[in-house]
Amino acid sequence: MAEALLYDAHKTFDDNYDNGPYNIDETDYRESGAPTHTFLGFPVSTPFGVAAGTLPTSRHTDAAFRLGFDVVCYKTQRSGEFAANAFPNVLSLDVEGDLTLERLTQPLVGRDSFPDDVSGLSITNSFGVPSRGPTVWVDDLKKAIDGPGNGQLLIMSVMGTIRPGMTQDDYVNDFAQSAVIAKDAGAAAIEINLSCPNVATEGIICYSPTSVFDICTRTKKAIGDTPLIIKIGYYTADQQDVLAQIVRDVSPYVAAISSINTLQGTIVDEDGHQALPGVGRTKSGVCGASIKWAGLDMVKRLYALRNEHDYSYEIIGVGGVMKPADYHEYIAAGADCVQSATAPMWNQYLAQEIKQSIATTS
Repeated sequence: MAEALLYDAHKTFDDNYDNGPYNIDETDYRESGAPTHTFLGFPVSTPFGVAAGTLPTSRHTDAAFRLGFDVVCYKTQRSGEFAANAFPNVLSLDVEGDLTLERLTQPLVGRDSFPDDVSGLSITNSFGVPSRGPTVWVDDLKKAIDGPGNGQLLIMSVMGTIRPGMTQDDYVNDFAQSAVIAKDAGAAAIEINLSCPNVATEGIICYSPTSVFDICTRTKKAIGDTPLIIKIGYYTADQQDVLAQIVRDVSPYVAAISSINTLQGTIVDEDGHQALPGVGRTKSGVCGASIKWAGLDMVKRLYALRNEHDYSYEIIGVGGVMKPADYHEYIAAGADCVQSATAPMWNQYLAQEIKQSIATTS
């Protein structure tokens, strides 16, 4: 029997976009009863779903909703066309246990084979946040908006793009422009991705308090009452003051903070050479089981800041959610919602497994 995959790592991004998902169960597992939770003011059956990244079309988001993932992100899009990085885009990594910051100083070996049991899997992903532009994704987003069922929520993820000749002000405006395009298409909630570099020479924007504030305030003004979510990365202990400043400054404008995206690592092949082809791809994002510690750490810190200062944002915990126990750890740490990106690529039944675990423990 062919493997069921929401996203096939052995195929190019364009192949996944045009032809995926693959061999997914067509059974509708959505819940019919009254939702028991709320998130961003919307009723949700279970505050669990798929983070932005591996659901590039309405076919993918529809499949995720049918499978019982209740809070689903449509893959991050841009205000213009942007090509995907060269294939391959996903490799498995030889990592056991926690990928600590100290371990990240050493190269990680990437391979193009993946285990049958993905509960302990870590991968690197390097897509480059491709987009076919709003002339394509707006119409498909409108289809995706019709996909959520009872107790389900679709979040649209967008980001700005640095282009030749742009000023910093132009870059900030591009975030707002992308968000407005999504709002006008009917998005109920919008996430802005502040945790991925656009190009090889650009730093990750979420570590610049001024840039984050400018992007958040301008985007929020542009989209009005539509809930705004920001996706941020991991902040080291030495960056705690930066995190605290950013949270303080943006808390009046954001409905939720999502963390984390990935940890950046140097990826090599078995011979020690750069594993992913192309300029600027020596390092790429690491996600999966080995970064759960970082996601949990950020949730705890965001929860503590919220309580200490009486902020009102909600918290989305992301990173290393591979099995039901991981979901429960995130909820216990203070997450209002939990999302996974890596595990659902292979395990289409993760949402069902989590719901069964909730039923068993309640």
